[in-house]
Amino acid sequence: MKVLLVEDDEALASGLTLALDNAGVLVEVAGDGRSADFLVSTERYDAIILDLGLPDGNGTQWLSAWRDRGIELPVLILTARDRWSDKAAGFSAGADDYVTKPFETAEILFRLRALVRRAHGHAHPVIRVGDISLDTHSAQVTRAGMPVTLTAQEFRLLSHLVHAAPRVVSRSELTEHVYDGDAEPDSNVIDVQVSRLRRKLGSHSIETLRGQGYRMIAGAQAR
Repeated sequence: MKVLLVEDDEALASGLTLALDNAGVLVEVAGDGRSADFLVSTERYDAIILDLGLPDGNGTQWLSAWRDRGIELPVLILTARDRWSDKAAGFSAGADDYVTKPFETAEILFRLRALVRRAHGHAHPVIRVGDISLDTHSAQVTRAGMPVTLTAQEFRLLSHLVHAAPRVVSRSELTEHVYDGDAEPDSNVIDVQVSRLRRKLGSHSIETLRGQGYRMIAGAQAR
């Protein structure tokens, strides 16, 4: 999961970024609405965490503008403003969820995972593709009921493929969602990671479509 955090409080942004990073979430930070606007227009994210009190305008104004431009990413508002009028304004602008400060990082993580899951059409926290299951709450993966141990990068790659299934996911999309934008991977890193996943999950678990990308095989049992 790759998230854009729009927050001008550097200490809060740093602490939340570290906590989410430890949970396997890639986070990019924008300190104002203008920077966030540029990033959502040029980069791919799974969700946005948006503060309302930004130095260059209310967060709801930026959110409303993104919705008007057809940007449909899940948005979680994170703010100290707890009045009903502020919440109503946030949801009216297009927010999907609303959390007030102070907060528990675990709650933010659970809500993000739920937002991303639902954005891909999955209501249940456990997503199944063939005999592979991914629990979005516990971040556990099983194959035919048996636990599978994955590295952080392997889990992020598999999670993106599972959420997208049965859609084909391009190499560029995987690169943007799985790897830190400041550390562009070598051209064959994704191939290596997919190969390792196949060894752990079965050779028929992930299909390669030449010139298009990869997709999870929903109908077949991994062998």
